[in-house]
Amino acid sequence: MKCFTFIGSTPVVIVITLCCLFLFFKYLHHRLELVLFAALVAGTAILNQLLKISFHRDRPSLHRLIQETGYSFPSGHSMEAFALYAALAFLLWRHVPTRSGRTAVILTSISMILMIGISRIYLGVHYPSDIVGAYFASGFWFTFSVWIFQWYMENQSKRSSNRAIT
Repeated sequence: MKCFTFIGSTPVVIVITLCCLFLFFKYLHHRLELVLFAALVAGTAILNQLLKISFHRDRPSLHRLIQETGYSFPSGHSMEAFALYAALAFLLWRHVPTRSGRTAVILTSISMILMIGISRIYLGVHYPSDIVGAYFASGFWFTFSVWIFQWYMENQSKRSSNRAIT
């Protein structure tokens, strides 16, 4: 469980994010996807801090296996895991041509999101409601960001087709 918590920590999420941004830029050449990915991960971190400041919920005090500081609600590890792995799944889904490849992407993402959240409860630094709240908050930000991205992409394609007609 400490391994999953480590994978969901801020330094590791930053390293994974930077590596993914580099790989997306180098191999896929989709700059708008880079913007979406960065906005999802950075926006989630900002939203998490705003929610922690708003709620001021203390961490559980019993049976802690690791020591953490700061407020409990919502779980930053869970929010960042949701943002990172949901964004990766969304972006990779668009480029993986096979059903089995897409299934592997989705199952890996879901597993990582759940295991990071469960690890925080197991280690005694979050209540289950901290994890569920984090998933809802991050899920909202993910949905909103993808909706804006899809809307922009559709409008871009409409403008391109209108230019081609004239």
